[in-house]
Amino acid sequence: MNEEKIREVLSEVKHPAIDCSLIELGIVKDIKLERNEVKVTMAFPFPNIPIKDQLIKSVRDPLEKMNLNVKVETVVMNREELQNFLKKEEENWIDM
Repeated sequence: MNEEKIREVLSEVKHPAIDCSLIELGIVKDIKLERNEVKVTMAFPFPNIPIKDQLIKSVRDPLEKMNLNVKVETVVMNREELQNFLKKEEENWIDM
């Protein structure tokens, strides 16, 4: 198991309302692997987003299926990350 494999698995995790992966959106910001523990830093566009728990679960579940212990740290996006997120959101929003 390595960080590249974890990144590959997480590249399949899509945002429920935006046709992009959480990695493409910059929500999955950092991945660190030590033995069988993976620490994922997730950056959100603003504090207290309504689907925060859903997004964390969507990252945690596939990693736990790989028998990894998962720790998730959450942060708020900086200005540049937020601008990139909003641009991708606008370009890839899924009309429901």
